Amino acid sequence: MYYDINKVTPHEKIAEELFLSGYNCAQSVFAAFSDLTGISKEDSARIASSFGGGMCGLRSTCGAVSGMLMALGTVRGYSDPADQNGKKEQYAVGKALADEFSSLLGSVICRELLSGMELSSVPSVRTEEYYKSRPCAEFCAVAAHLLDSYLESTDDSNEK
Repeated sequence: MYYDINKVTPHEKIAEELFLSGYNCAQSVFAAFSDLTGISKEDSARIASSFGGGMCGLRSTCGAVSGMLMALGTVRGYSDPADQNGKKEQYAVGKALADEFSSLLGSVICRELLSGMELSSVPSVRTEEYYKSRPCAEFCAVAAHLLDSYLESTDDSNEK
């Protein structure tokens, strides 16, 4: 739907580089969009810090997906609790992005994406071996790519 494998988008490389520099998956994707959200990289990292490892290491929803949806909400979300159309639209777009991520990578659940790997709820020390054994940098790049592609394909008149 939103993914064009032949086109590198503005934030996918940033998200990948942030992950490879030590940020968790959610921080990497959310902070990659700091230029659009208006939230500094440092504040973005703080906001998203509890969503790594599938939410605090629970291995639930992939942090890259959580970061993508946080950025989507910040850039294109609704704020009026009575805005049913805004809520419906936000959920539809978020679901479509998550579905596209799942169709490309097989799931949006961290433990499923990392199936067969030894997982812990305690954050792993980031070593060269860690980065070689984990596909998470790719997950961050894909999530950022999907959001970039969506934002580019839609009217940006309501962008912050």
